[in-house]
Parts: sequence; structure tokens; C-alpha cells
Amino acid sequence: MNPAIITRLDLMLASPEIFLLAATCLILLVDLFLDDRQRWQTFVLSLAALAGTTWVVARTGVDVRTVGWHGTYVSDPLAALLKIVACGAVGVAFIYAYGYLQKRGLLKGEFFTLGLFALLGIMVLVSANSLVTLYLGVELLALSLYAMVAFHRDLAVAAEAAIKYFVLGSIASGALLYGISMIYGVTGTLELGKVSQVVTTLGPSHIGLLFGLAFVIVGVAFKFGAVPFHMWVPDVYQGAPTPVTLFLSSAPKLASFALAFRLLAEGLGGLHSGWQDMLVVLSVLSMALGNVVAIAQTNLKRMLAYSTISHVGFILLGILAGTSEGYQAALYYTITYVVMSVGGFGMIILLSRAGFEADSLDDFKGLNARSPWFAAMMLMLMFSMAGVPPFVGFWAKLAVIQAVLHVGALWLAVVAVALSVVGAYYYLRVVKLMYFDEPDERRALEGSSALRLVLSVNGLAVLVLGLYPGLLLELCARVLQ
Repeated sequence: MNPAIITRLDLMLASPEIFLLAATCLILLVDLFLDDRQRWQTFVLSLAALAGTTWVVARTGVDVRTVGWHGTYVSDPLAALLKIVACGAVGVAFIYAYGYLQKRGLLKGEFFTLGLFALLGIMVLVSANSLVTLYLGVELLALSLYAMVAFHRDLAVAAEAAIKYFVLGSIASGALLYGISMIYGVTGTLELGKVSQVVTTLGPSHIGLLFGLAFVIVGVAFKFGAVPFHMWVPDVYQGAPTPVTLFLSSAPKLASFALAFRLLAEGLGGLHSGWQDMLVVLSVLSMALGNVVAIAQTNLKRMLAYSTISHVGFILLGILAGTSEGYQAALYYTITYVVMSVGGFGMIILLSRAGFEADSLDDFKGLNARSPWFAAMMLMLMFSMAGVPPFVGFWAKLAVIQAVLHVGALWLAVVAVALSVVGAYYYLRVVKLMYFDEPDERRALEGSSALRLVLSVNGLAVLVLGLYPGLLLELCARVLQ
């Protein structure tokens, strides 16, 4: 088939990406003619673009796996779910960020357009059916995130974080590309389905495939922020402006799951015995280091960064099981983490004000005396992250632990439970500060009505999804059938 021919099916499958790209370019053009007082229009247009993209995804979604663009693009229920969740996460991040940026004179169109381009990279990655398409999605997302971290040009710590992220990310991207080239050299194809067939034929002991796999795992682990490729996470989370940190901690995690699932499960499933052992090491180290080092942190953004590393360890537990139950548990955990993470960083934004960043644990002292409602929201988010029932984080951890138990990895389940108990300490410390310490100040919380409303819904979501865990669990199981 002539690769230059684009069919109507190709255009229909990729219509969400085409719509988002066109909308982002239009917003970028419109923003050129707006001054700072009119910048709210860029914000509204960005939310409209997200709503439109979500609608297009819902309308063009398919019930069965469909491959287009000459084998480079795939549309399936999993892709549709991840795209819709990603659009929602980016929309919430924009709403949380708007007031923060406006009060600090940082309300620029670049933040929103970079966020939309990052979302485009996520969507390309989610629907990738080729090694090249995977890499294009990874790089489009990464380049947008590098620029977002350095968004506040007058903040030296943000520039330092961006440089560190860029340098280490470039090395990881190089490792991923080298691994992809090795796999292509052995299999002779870039299409993931055909790669899987050749891998199954050659067997899991082929030295060339194992060599390429090792470099691929490095790239995947870096994108997740797993130990020992985690060194960028704490510095970038702390150094970047809080809205950027919130963005980093949410939607890109969906892309990391998609990268691991498409590449390892769909493309290199025949090498499961090889990458399973590698992921065991990454998972245990991530859970151990993330939970232990988080205890020593006094900066909440840095504490949540190490918390992220520990959560990544749990996601990898589900993936390494190599079963449909494991993949479902990993997907469920990833979506759950995104909901909890945006809420946690949203609380930091709510407590912040012009000239003051509420990113220290001490800033949450006596929050219950200042605002009992939002203290309750933060309590639910912290309890959920700690895995306390009946919140959704408990069911996410339980699903992952059950998945590894069903493949006979009892010791992994025991380690996960033990490290969850360790991690509960630093989450409960935040609750203790809010309810049992006296506030350093009694200033009323700032924040727009939209921020307060969305943050309240965000906090209540971890409770509702925990009381009715079957809703999201069944959805994850259905899209991965």
C-alpha cells in the first residue's frame, strides 16, 4: 500500500489529535493579539479546546481495536479512556493554575499552549502502534514539559530545574531510542504487532532483543520517575512553579502507563520473563526509597515528589505481573493517582497567595481552624494516598497487591504492604498538623469560586470512588479486554 495515501478511516481515527492541533494553533495565533488584561480569553479558549477534544474522542471512539495510518496508529477503548482522563486532568490543572498565575503576573498564553501541546503528545503516545510513533509522542510531551518547567523565567530555581530535567531527559530519550533501534534491527519492523510476532518466534533468550530491552526499560523508568532514574523528580517538582508541578504529576503519568503498556505488553510481551525481573527491582526500590525519604521532607512539594516515586512502584507492580488483571490494576492505580495528585497540589495553590508559597508542611498548621471544609478535603486526599479505607487509594493498592499474589509473588505483596505502612506516617503527619497544631496565621483562604468548587469535587471524588470502587474497576477491566 502506498504510504502517501490517507484514507477516510485514518482521518476519522486521528480526528481528536487533528482537532486538538488545529485548536492549539488557533489559540496560539489569537493570543498574539491579546494583552494581559484580555488573557482570560486564552484560558477560556483552552478549556473549550479541551471540551471539544473530549467530545471528538467520545464520538469517534471504537469498540474494537482498529489500526490505521498504515499500521502506525491504533484506536481502541483503552486509548479513548486515557485520552478523556488526560483531557480532564489538563482541564483541572488549567482551572487551578489560572488564579495563581494571574495574581503573580504570570498569566501568559504560553502556559496554556504548552499544556495543550503536551496533551497532544500524550494522545499520540496513547494511540501509538509503531516504535517511531511512540518516540514521537514521548518527545512532543517531553519538549513541552521542559519549556513549562522554565515558564517563570525570572525564577532561578525553576531555570535550574528545567536544565536538569532537560539534560537527564535527553539522556533517557537517547537510551530509549537506542533500545528501539536495537529492537528494530533484530525484528526488521517498527509496527508493534509485528514486533510481538517476531519476538515470540525468536524467543526470550535472544541476546539482541534483551540488549535492546535493557535500554528501553531505562527510558520507560525515567518517564515514570522510578528509582534509580528518579533523580530529576524531587528537584523539578520543588523548583517548578506549583501549577507546572501539578501538571507534571497528573496527565504525563497516563502517558507513562501507555508507553509501558504499548511497548512492553503489546510489543515485547514475549520477553515478559526478561522485563519482569527488571521491573521487580525498579518497583521495590521505588516503593522503598520513595516512602522512606519522604519522611525526612519538610517541603510539601518535595514530599509529594517522593510520594509519587512510591506510587510509581505500585503501578509497576501491576505491570510486572504480566496478566490482564495486573494491567487493569495498574491502569486503575494510575487514574486513581492522577485524581489524588491534582487534589494535593491544588490544595497548595489554594493556600498560596501573591508573594507566598504554601509549600511547607508548617503552612498547613491549624488549617482546620481556618477552613474546616478544605481541611477535610486535604484529609481525604492524604488518607487516600496512604491507602486508608474506604478511600479510593485503598482499593487501588489492594488491586495491585491481589494481581501480584495471583502470579505467586507473595514476597512482593508483603513488601508492598510493609512499605505502605511506612508511607502512611508522612501522610498522617499532614493531618496531624491540620487538626492538632495551632495555625501560625488566621488569614482567610484566597481562591476563586471555580477553584474552590473544583477542588471540593476533586476531594469528594476520592471518597465517592472509594465507596463505589466497582465503577472505575469495571471500566478499566472493560477497556483492556
